[in-house]
Amino acid sequence: MKRLLATLLVLTAAATAAAQSRIETFTLHSGILDADKTCTVYLPEGYDRSEESYPVLYLLHGASGCHTDWTVKGNMRQIADEAIASGAARKMIIVMPDASGEGPNYTGRHMGYFDVPGWEYERFFFEEFLPAVEGRYRIVADKQHRAISGLSMGGGGTAVYALHHPELFGSACPMSGLLDVFPGPRDYEDAFQKSVVDNSPVALLRAMGDEELARVRSVRWWVDCGDDDFLWRCNIEFYSLMREHDIPLQYRMRDGGHTWRYWQTVLPDVLTFITNGFGR
Repeated sequence: MKRLLATLLVLTAAATAAAQSRIETFTLHSGILDADKTCTVYLPEGYDRSEESYPVLYLLHGASGCHTDWTVKGNMRQIADEAIASGAARKMIIVMPDASGEGPNYTGRHMGYFDVPGWEYERFFFEEFLPAVEGRYRIVADKQHRAISGLSMGGGGTAVYALHHPELFGSACPMSGLLDVFPGPRDYEDAFQKSVVDNSPVALLRAMGDEELARVRSVRWWVDCGDDDFLWRCNIEFYSLMREHDIPLQYRMRDGGHTWRYWQTVLPDVLTFITNGFGR
């Protein structure tokens, strides 16, 4: 009897382990960038046992970060597992691309989500990365089932990508986003800072005509920023412009700053918000 119980416990433990979500990395060579780029991918519980296709969230890291940030610093896997288990979020694939720089602390040359001379990252993302990911994994590759979110620099990338390509994203959720030029002194000789200026979501919104704005209204927007965040002003300005242009959005400003602790409190709400867009 004891042996039977021990065997059952082992089998139960093995089944539980097999039923868990998992994290893997995927590397592809970019002809546009002439470089290898790696992403981290969250696969929900049951992915390996089914033939089901899943909605997808592209989750972007911030400056001085890389594709592992959300799993290593942001506790993303546990947050997603708990949201899915509770029914607050639908099972989904979460893809975390890499836009890190080549210098110390992932800063410096080639950091960022936008095109700069000699490094067309945004072109890479849409022409190579997104098709490669959605060809490799069982993803429902349509607008309704594709969402994008990110923090800080990645929040700016989220907003710009959804403004440039509203036909691709059902939901866009910038968190503490760099949504305009940097507060304080700026170095316009720095390629990253210049790319932020050239791709300001606030400036993009101001310049849009009626047809462009109508397409942006097809995206479900969630914008979130802490009341102690140094980027609070550009987030409020973005919110104000969205309201002026009659673009529906959910806007949240809660207690907190530009910290991982803050973003960990936001992510569950983002997962619920995009799930409502996916449909249950």
